[in-house]
Amino acid sequence: MATFLMFGKYSTEALRGIRPERTDEFIAIVKRFGGDVKAIYQLLGEVDLVCIVAFPGIEQAMQASVALGKLTGISFTTLPAITVEEFDKLMAEV
Repeated sequence: MATFLMFGKYSTEALRGIRPERTDEFIAIVKRFGGDVKAIYQLLGEVDLVCIVAFPGIEQAMQASVALGKLTGISFTTLPAITVEEFDKLMAEV
């Protein structure tokens, strides 16, 4: 499973839809695409939330990102991530 960071920005529509059940719906969509939610954090600033998720591949991450945007009205920027240890191993081969 690959790790992805999903940065979310609320639209006006998304703000109106805030409710505890939406978190459960979010988790269900991630699972529908074979993913696993590791953590969800609310933020202050230019980005409203960050979700740390794992998916089998980039295709599933893309599907979930779009499905979540359609469900919630939240605009997501989804980025792949690796640990520093994995990065160091990759760079040792360069």
